Amino acid sequence: MSTPLKPSAQRVQDELLARGYANRVVEFADSTRTAAEAAAAVGCTVGQIAKSLLFRGHTSGQPILIIASGANRVHENRVASRIGEKLVKADADFVREVTGFAIGGVPPLGHARPLTTYIDQDLLTYDEIWAAAGHPHAVFRLTPAELVAMTGGTVLAVT
Repeated sequence: MSTPLKPSAQRVQDELLARGYANRVVEFADSTRTAAEAAAAVGCTVGQIAKSLLFRGHTSGQPILIIASGANRVHENRVASRIGEKLVKADADFVREVTGFAIGGVPPLGHARPLTTYIDQDLLTYDEIWAAAGHPHAVFRLTPAELVAMTGGTVLAVT
């Protein structure tokens, strides 16, 4: 018998199933909080990790989710010029309020409220990628096409 998922990871699994996706959340004993930790846990490259980074629009105050390749650092000024609004890094309280999840476990779907989402174009170069699943020890495997479909995100260069 398998061990039950932690409640926050189970929420992500339930959301995937409710949307008709067969992806399975996997929990690890060790942390998958960072892209390097997640890549080591699942046995993939750091670039295959879809890290969820939450920002706040400087003018609008609205949450903006950027899902970036774990190998990339988001160049905030370039992204701001592409989306038309300066980005402000979100603090832990804002992240939890708008996503319902803690930093290090923010999944690409199942948030507490709708988020404007942008997806790093570099993620589309991989056959499979891995994303956080609601807990710092949980991830799930998906394809870049599934990521775009499940988030409704706009693909753009983030570097």
